[in-house]
Amino acid sequence: MIMIIKGITAQITRTITEEATAEKVKSGSLPVLATPVLSAAMEETACKALAPFLSDHETTVGGSISLIHKAPTLPGHTITVTATVTEVRGKKISFHITASDENGDIGEADHDRFLVDSVKFMEKAEKRNERRE
Repeated sequence: MIMIIKGITAQITRTITEEATAEKVKSGSLPVLATPVLSAAMEETACKALAPFLSDHETTVGGSISLIHKAPTLPGHTITVTATVTEVRGKKISFHITASDENGDIGEADHDRFLVDSVKFMEKAEKRNERRE
């Protein structure tokens, strides 16, 4: 792993489709950008920020996200999501994430991710599920 430091950023843009609406994902009844879809885009952007710093068997997993969805976005419009590392404490990496569309600010979030060894993480997940079978 290359050192992850405060201030690292990444950005994604995405055109909102009908499939990304609250009506389609069943998180509401209106044809506007669904909050769970916005949340996923925010996590994707945080992952993108960290990807260049991870070695082969490293990844990050989401620990928490506190999201404020401020304004609706209609299908056909483009959102821009920007994630910035705000703190690194051991394996915990914190972000502040903003989202906007052509009409302005649509949301923001504070998000924590944790650095893990992907092989060990999956071994633990499989063992946890073996107990259930």
